[in-house]
Amino acid sequence: MKLPRDLSGADLVALLKRYGYQSTHQSGSHIRLTTQRNGEHHLTIPNHQALRVGTLNAILGDVAIHLGLEKSSLIQDLWG
Repeated sequence: MKLPRDLSGADLVALLKRYGYQSTHQSGSHIRLTTQRNGEHHLTIPNHQALRVGTLNAILGDVAIHLGLEKSSLIQDLWG
């Protein structure tokens, strides 16, 4: 499955809430998310109108590793 090309940072933050991520800090155009699921994990998401595909891919890879999922199954769950 292909990654969306027009996903905003705010949309990604909303999607990651289903995995326990919560916004804990914002500095300029970057949002810091934290989850306690499977141990503490932090992410920094750029709050841009459209995230670059490489940035989105890296963020989703990091989330998948932390949650112990395959990246493809995470993508399928989010946009399947």
